[in-house]
Amino acid sequence: MALPYRPNYQGSGGPRGKFIPRKEAEHRINHFIRVPQVRLVGDNVTMGVYSTQEALKIAQQQQLDLVEISPQADPPVCKVIDYNKFLYDKKRKEKEMKAKSKTAELKEIRFTPGTDDHDFDFKARHAENFLKEGNKVKAYVQFKGRAIQFKERGELVLLKFAERLAEIGQVEGLPKLEGKRMLMVIAPKSQKKKASSGAAPAEPQG
Repeated sequence: MALPYRPNYQGSGGPRGKFIPRKEAEHRINHFIRVPQVRLVGDNVTMGVYSTQEALKIAQQQQLDLVEISPQADPPVCKVIDYNKFLYDKKRKEKEMKAKSKTAELKEIRFTPGTDDHDFDFKARHAENFLKEGNKVKAYVQFKGRAIQFKERGELVLLKFAERLAEIGQVEGLPKLEGKRMLMVIAPKSQKKKASSGAAPAEPQG
């Protein structure tokens, strides 16, 4: 079984004399692989079981690193790769996956039946930013007291709001009244469909 990792730096014995900081060394590489034999896999080698010294020579011939990717296997599985590039690609993929898994938030925008043009424009600009960031927008008109008698005005405000955001947002349903609030949810259009001229209406994200 391979010995536990202890040095502050790993890779000093590699074919190119590189140093990998400990905080980034997630695998044993090169002369830090201290088992009698390993199983080589990958596209640039003849797969099979080799002595560790022979596997190191193969890595040196290709000016690459011998990297232990499955230490629990018997014998441990190794690849001949550029370890720095391997770490970079791994970090980039993790960053992409994290970005894709980001949960969209539901942002609220509040109106009244008598919202003036200045206030409407101000709130519409905020909503545009929310949609561009990938968030949904829940717009609602709050009715107070006898203002509920003018629910048609609230509906007009929401429909005007939807029209204002039509290029970057898609309404998930017509305005509906819930208690003393009339609300409507707008989701961001996908970038792909937004870029396609004449495309069918975009499906909401999330």
